[in-house]
Order: sequence, then C-alpha cells, then structure tokens
Amino acid sequence: MGCASKGRWKGCFEEVADTPIIMADAPLLPHDRGHELWTMEEGASRKLMASIDRWVSAMVGDDGVDMPLSGTGAPIEATVFARQDGVVVGCAVVDYMLQIWAPSVRVSWFAGDGKRVSSGDEIAMFSGTSEDVLAVERLALNALGQLSGIATETKRWSSIAPKQIACTRKTIWGLLDKWAVHMGGGLTHRLSKDDAVMIKENDLASMHDHLETHAERLVTYLQDVDPNEVGAFLEVETRTEKEAMMAAMVWSQRRSEGDVPRLVVMLDNFSPEQCKTVSEQMEDQGIREHVVLEASGGIVFDELKSWHECGLDVVSTSVVNRGVQPLDMSMLVKGL
Repeated sequence: MGCASKGRWKGCFEEVADTPIIMADAPLLPHDRGHELWTMEEGASRKLMASIDRWVSAMVGDDGVDMPLSGTGAPIEATVFARQDGVVVGCAVVDYMLQIWAPSVRVSWFAGDGKRVSSGDEIAMFSGTSEDVLAVERLALNALGQLSGIATETKRWSSIAPKQIACTRKTIWGLLDKWAVHMGGGLTHRLSKDDAVMIKENDLASMHDHLETHAERLVTYLQDVDPNEVGAFLEVETRTEKEAMMAAMVWSQRRSEGDVPRLVVMLDNFSPEQCKTVSEQMEDQGIREHVVLEASGGIVFDELKSWHECGLDVVSTSVVNRGVQPLDMSMLVKGL
C-alpha cells in the first residue's frame, strides 16, 4: 500500500476531519525546528517516521505482539471519544501501527493531528475483527492520550506566551514529545544533541583547562568557535548577569566582522527581574540584537506572564512534556 508522498507520511487511512490547525511552518527563531518533523503540506517527515517506527516497535513488543495480527471474530466498529477538551496528536502513530501490525483494522479520523476537540467529540472510528480491534485498543489510546496531553498542555502555555515556549531534551518519547509540542504551538528546541551545539557548564569545565574561571573559558570558546560547524544554532549557558553580558559583547564583535547568526544566550535559573535587567543592559549597550535570549530553570505556569513580559525571546521548560496528564479518551464498541 503506497502511503508516502515526497518523503513525508500523509497517512493511508480515510480522514474525514477538517484541515488540522497547526502552527506556521516558517521558523521564526532557531528553536523552531518543528518543520523538520511535520509540515501542514506534507505531514510527517522521514525523521519523524523513523522515530515513530522505533517507538511503535517498542510499544507493540512490550504488549507481547511479535508478529502482525490476523485475529478472528465477528466484525465490529468502535469509536474513540474525547472525555475532555484538548488538542489531538498521535494519529500518524496509530496509522503506522495499524499498517504494520494490524493491517486488517481500518480507522477513519474525525479529528486529525492538530485538531482541537471538546469533551464528548468523536475522534476516530475503528473497524475490523473483534480480536484485532480489541488487541490494538490500549496501544492506540496510550499513544493518542500521551501525545495529545503534551499538545494540550503546550497549547495552554502558548496561549499566554505565543511562539515563545520551547521544550528541552528532557523527554519521555524523544522526537514524539517534540512533535506534540510543535503541534501544540510550542518550539521544539534542538532535536538531538548534534542538531545544534549547546555549551553548558560541564562542557566549559572540560575545555581550556589552562584558564582558571568559567567566564574566561566562555569568552575564549566564543572567540574561537567556527559558526559554520555548530549545526542549526549555537547556544551558551550563563549563570550570572556578567557572563551573559560578556557572551553578548564577544558575539557582537564577531558579528561586526562577518555574516554570523545570532548567538543563543541561556539565562540559567534567572528570575524574571534578572532577565529584564540583562535584556535592558544589552539594549543600552547596543548588543541585544546580536543574541537570542532564553530563560530556563524554575519556570512555573503561575508566573508565566512575568516571564513572557521580561524581554526574553524564548522560555524553555520540560514541564510541557514531562509529567503531563494524558488527554482522557476512551473507545466504545458500537452497540454497547
């Protein structure tokens, strides 16, 4: 069955939903890497499909499935309902799972990836033999619930700080988490360790051992690094206002000497007040335009408005995807 189009996964099952509502594909910040996983026009990328393949194999294997299902029993239809409001994500995972592991089961989507639903809405209709439909019930609900929960929580954060909320590499399901964050309106940040270079305190501690201080090592690194060898972007972690200012000053000098992208300066465990001070000092010295300011650490939802308004470009947190409640949904066999 041909289900791929131009290297992207469009899905090979009937979809009866409206066009999914997702964020724009054009990256506005270096942290916006979601287009590497999914676009409205082409669906899931090869990179995302490879991740889906790995996670689906683990899911079905852990559930005792070691070969494609070919069960018996009477034909049935079962409907998946939302039991709370949210954003649906995970349809592409279920499509792939059924194509490979339960080819006799068909699914029609009433709410595709990225679609908002309300409690009581129908999400999908599964049809097939009773044995096969019931065998995939929990697997499908687990994938849909987990990823929809992440997208829903991200949407909640992004409604207060649009195009500013980024997840981190602290994930449960790797790229699937990042895909769900993207579909919820968030920023993926770097997709893997090698996708972009992030220099943190442990990295600095292991380089330039002839220098005594963290700040000296940071400055030396920024003076020497080749911007063409850092992947999607370069980011440095700073622990004090002084370190942040030094990093911005060095990078502004480098940008004055050539065509160099902006540096991402992470303000690690800074308060909103400290972030505002750093941003204002950079503005005063004419170096703010050379950096992307990101805050990370200690970000809580109840204070998100303060983070949003303190002069930052990005607020990164793992709260949007780790420890998130799955979106509540259930499957009911027709006739019950």
